[in-house]
Amino acid sequence: MEPWQAVEIFLAGGAAGTINTLVGSGTLVTFPVLLAVGIPPVTANVSNNIGLVPGSVSGAWGYRHELAGQRIRVAHLATASLVGGFLGAAAVIVLPSGAFDAIVPILVSLGLLVMAFGPRLVRRAAARRTDSHVNDGPPRWLWAAVGLTAVYGGYFGAAQGVLLMAVLNLAFADGLQRLNAAKNILVALVNGIAGAVFIVAFDVDWTVVLLIGLGAVGGGQVGARLGRRLPEAVLRIVVIAVGATALVVFLLR
Repeated sequence: MEPWQAVEIFLAGGAAGTINTLVGSGTLVTFPVLLAVGIPPVTANVSNNIGLVPGSVSGAWGYRHELAGQRIRVAHLATASLVGGFLGAAAVIVLPSGAFDAIVPILVSLGLLVMAFGPRLVRRAAARRTDSHVNDGPPRWLWAAVGLTAVYGGYFGAAQGVLLMAVLNLAFADGLQRLNAAKNILVALVNGIAGAVFIVAFDVDWTVVLLIGLGAVGGGQVGARLGRRLPEAVLRIVVIAVGATALVVFLLR
């Protein structure tokens, strides 16, 4: 690997760590860069996934204050993330590479619609609940929905954060910043369990992992600082904009 390629991968990791902490879809930055420098697609996918784990942890730490009062919520959904992430990683092993191509644009489109109309949907859902405390029991469908986003995240992961934010926004009458904090924890779990599977099943380029990981750790802190200062309306626009970009990229592939 040439020095300029290493720098490019490091910078891509930093950008991905920032984007993932803010919204998700950082893979849309790192994955094309890895392909451009000559990393084989499967090796690029698994090495990228493992490399982004430290960035997710860094972003979650940056949002630690917004996690207050969400212990029960996160603990409940963590199991869905771990199970889904494991199944998604297993799908990389057993399914053809194009298996998810048809469904990804549909999922991202649905996520964008939920984010766009989320406030109205959340108000209606909250009106049907007698108690809107943040630690109330989650809707019955939520575990399965989070698990499905985790399956996708373990398989490839681009726009995983957009989908997960949409699901959480629909399920809870809570601020986007708090939901973003929970999202960062759940995404870190998905990437972590998927990475463990990939280490066993595939050849990993540890130089790529190190470069992306170092960049993503710094990017996670930058993303947390930026994200926590954004008004919720602006954060919602950022989520929708990134998700729309991801959708266009998928459709044009």
